[in-house]
Amino acid sequence: MDSLLNAARPPVFCPGCSHERITRSLDRAFGRMGLRGEQIAIVSDIGCSGLFDTFFHTHALHGLHGRALTYAAGIKLARPETTVVVTMGDGGQGIGGAHLLAACRRNLDLTLLVLNNFNFGMTGGQYSATTPPEAEVGSGFLNRLERPLDLCAVARAAGAPYVVRCSAYREDIAQVIEQAIAYRGFSLVDIWGICPGRFSRRNRLTVQEIDRLLARLPACEGPVPENERREFGEHYRELAARQKAPAEPLAVPRRTPPPGAGREEVFLLGSAGQRILTAGEILCLAGMSAGLHVTQKNDYDITVLRGPSISEMILSPEPIDYTGIARPTVVVALGPEGVARRKALWPGLDEECLVLQAEGVEIPPTRARRVALALKSQGFARTDWALAALGALAKSGWVIGEEMLRAALEARLAGAALEAARQVVGRVEAAR
Repeated sequence: MDSLLNAARPPVFCPGCSHERITRSLDRAFGRMGLRGEQIAIVSDIGCSGLFDTFFHTHALHGLHGRALTYAAGIKLARPETTVVVTMGDGGQGIGGAHLLAACRRNLDLTLLVLNNFNFGMTGGQYSATTPPEAEVGSGFLNRLERPLDLCAVARAAGAPYVVRCSAYREDIAQVIEQAIAYRGFSLVDIWGICPGRFSRRNRLTVQEIDRLLARLPACEGPVPENERREFGEHYRELAARQKAPAEPLAVPRRTPPPGAGREEVFLLGSAGQRILTAGEILCLAGMSAGLHVTQKNDYDITVLRGPSISEMILSPEPIDYTGIARPTVVVALGPEGVARRKALWPGLDEECLVLQAEGVEIPPTRARRVALALKSQGFARTDWALAALGALAKSGWVIGEEMLRAALEARLAGAALEAARQVVGRVEAAR
């Protein structure tokens, strides 16, 4: 098969760089396998190895430093028929080390070629995750403080089923790459080479020295029997096909007009446990039942059983491009934590804004029109205050109507929960 190398952008590396040999060996591997350019995706990141995607007539993705494996995983899952090859340097591999661990554990059918020349060659010869401690590099003594990473040992320990460590100068390097690509699962080839532009200017490193160094390490020549297992994508699709089909998105048909014609922006400010977020969802469903566009944003602490709970909703007859609230229509103050969290809100409220203030909840000075909500006096539990506030709004004809609220409750709840909600909104008094 013809070469897939890009004649308009031929490989150009420093004289003597092992990357050029690997580039041409990869091209020979593609040819030996009979692969066409449209069947291949090369994924790279930053550094000299990041040039590979420009040198081939294939699909390509050039991404952030150290993140190439994440993009490659997405491509392979979306297009499992594609042969996906990732090229990274030892620098990028050190930066994205956690992604290597995930790829080894996952066993998606990707081939990772690590072009390992023991330094950040493109950016000045600084030390990388594989730099020997005795080497002289552009970052001073820092490499003496850290132990170099054995990529193959890490990959095997993390579950990689196919691992090779070799010299870029092996006569059969094209066959080595071909066999790794042909393997059905995740394969890693740690290819040791020379960086004449940076590393070998300060350090004596020859082809023969690379062979001697490799001979001292445990051999890594392909399949790792204890890690071999089913390829992730194939297994995933098989298990996914057995799953119950997800329910269709909730449909809320239009059944009543809204009480007003304009855009409504609503804050529910409360505390954890008051079901603020559920009430916000019900308010949005009510808007949908009137044919309105709606958005909801929530704010609460990671300690979900205490602290503020806030929901911000927009109901609009027009499409909503920006979900931020600039001029609230209604602010419902149900808990001190939520009121305090939005302390910057209160000075900017004007006379056209309505504040529904639950008894016992203090609010900062404001120009907004205030209406008391006697929820405690009416015997409502704090967990029902948010829903009761929606009932008060609906009975007063503010933001939503009673038919809108009924439609929302029927869409969101069922059985005993629906009946209990109906009782809450049925007995609450209108806000005055």
